[in-house]
Amino acid sequence: MEIIPIILILLICGALLLGYPVAFTLAGTSILFALIGIALDFFDPNLFKTLPMRIFGIMNNQTLLAVPLFVLMGVILERAGIASKMLKDMAIVFRNTNSGLSISIILVGALLAASTGIVGATVVTMGLMSLPVMLSQGYEKDFSAGLVASTGTLGQIIPPSIALVLLGDVMSNAYQRAQNNMGIFSQETVSVGDLFVGAIIPGMMIVIGYLAYTIFINRKKEFVHTDEIVDEVNIFKTLLPPATLIFVVLGSIIAGIATPTEAAGVGAFGALIISALNGSLNLELIRVTSYKAATVTTMIFSILIGASIFSLIFRGVGGDLLVDQIFEMMPGGKYTALLFILLAIFLFGFILDFIEICYVVIPLVAPPLLMMGFDPVWLGILMAINLQTSFLTPPFGFSLFYLRGVADESIKTTDIYKGVVPFILIQLAVLLTVIIFPFFIL
Repeated sequence: MEIIPIILILLICGALLLGYPVAFTLAGTSILFALIGIALDFFDPNLFKTLPMRIFGIMNNQTLLAVPLFVLMGVILERAGIASKMLKDMAIVFRNTNSGLSISIILVGALLAASTGIVGATVVTMGLMSLPVMLSQGYEKDFSAGLVASTGTLGQIIPPSIALVLLGDVMSNAYQRAQNNMGIFSQETVSVGDLFVGAIIPGMMIVIGYLAYTIFINRKKEFVHTDEIVDEVNIFKTLLPPATLIFVVLGSIIAGIATPTEAAGVGAFGALIISALNGSLNLELIRVTSYKAATVTTMIFSILIGASIFSLIFRGVGGDLLVDQIFEMMPGGKYTALLFILLAIFLFGFILDFIEICYVVIPLVAPPLLMMGFDPVWLGILMAINLQTSFLTPPFGFSLFYLRGVADESIKTTDIYKGVVPFILIQLAVLLTVIIFPFFIL
């Protein structure tokens, strides 16, 4: 019987490699497999009765309501031109500093990552805005490409991140399941706000690492600087509203004043106010951003429903028992199991997006790891940093593909691969630091 859940996973992986949509592959392949299982008497058809309640539970989840609101906030700031204004003004501030533009890109990228929370949007936006300017000022092609691609992945770890919202919901369910399996009835909980707090220091460590490397590698190089005059009033008007918005959204969650959903609503409304202050708020902007937010949200929830169907059927054929057996047979204790799972998730990041990994892979592996005594917040942040690194690693990293799609033809794919290596090493150093010194999260 142990081979049956493996067959299901192989069928789903095969369908994904053939290019079928993830959400429909997860749901359709799993249901067809279950129907075959009913005919061959290795699947209980009564499990299908729980599907409506599982789907209703997803749609009724108050935490997940934050997803469309955070997406809307990010899309408004992106389409309203706030990001391009921030980059331009920040570059003027650092115009007399060696490698000033690259410093500006990191700082604006971190701010943009906290605003949008979507890796693809950040990489594409920064690629279109930053790459041509960096090349015109004399930066190396590989360094420029590596910096932009790496900065784009900050949306994975810097709160308030959509990835952390989804991961917080998954880790909460996994922690509850792990405590149930251990017979703990006075249960502790983990929230999205806990993950936001836990991600602050690792996110800052990665940004500081990027800045240190950028300043060091360009310390003796000469670049073409802009002659524009600094207008402190304009810079203040450009940078203060987005920074204030992020502070209000994140601060209200951390302080316990608002839930992530309530804070996301404030963030979306605040983004509309900022776009109005910049003179870019109109009906067309509202139409375009609403459509984009609805599209992204539909994709996320479709995958979530498909993953829920897969999870039900996978457990129905004994998949959770197989996962538990694998963990029990693994030599070397709980840290060997942790490293094995981090490596597996890293490799999954080559072929699956964060959302699929979050709702397909992590619910299977997180409960056994939590039962070994790992802290759920610490484990969740490790997985987030791990996936951030995976999205940046050649040859299959998603961030590299996003950048390749918008980069100038003069930039070769090998330039991008070469440029991201130092930034990958920085992220791995932060990951190792957090593993060895968990108090940076806790």
